[in-house]
Amino acid sequence: MSETTASFRPATAADVAAIVGLLADDRLGAVREDASLPLDERYIQAFDAIERDPNQLQAVAELEGHVVGCLQLSFIPGLSFIGTWRGQIESVRIHSSMRGSGLGQQMITWAVGICRERGCGIVQLNTHQSRDDAVRFYEKLGFTNSHYGMKLSLGD
Repeated sequence: MSETTASFRPATAADVAAIVGLLADDRLGAVREDASLPLDERYIQAFDAIERDPNQLQAVAELEGHVVGCLQLSFIPGLSFIGTWRGQIESVRIHSSMRGSGLGQQMITWAVGICRERGCGIVQLNTHQSRDDAVRFYEKLGFTNSHYGMKLSLGD
């Protein structure tokens, strides 16, 4: 597929339904997200909290006026590594019709640049163990599988 060039920007409240649609548009998201309209109020509340927090950035990739990708950046201060800030990339999604177009690489490169601008010394991300293609993609971009990631679900 030929390379596609999109623009990247902070998300607005008007983008939330499209973002949730992207989050739900894969086999893992299909069972944990709800893209039905009207959107569940918890998505709106979460977006509002992200938007108010100066250490959070919900971003979208836009092409010809349509949201075709998204990710969330968290900027985390820490004492380790002599007070190094970390950029945490989460919830990366590319519209299914755009996968393989180069858009994901552009979006991650853009996000890493934002982390550099914010003074981060480390950029980290997680991907589900079942996403072998994603692991290969991130390794191609220079990420290394250097740590074990563990989670404890506090939900029902």
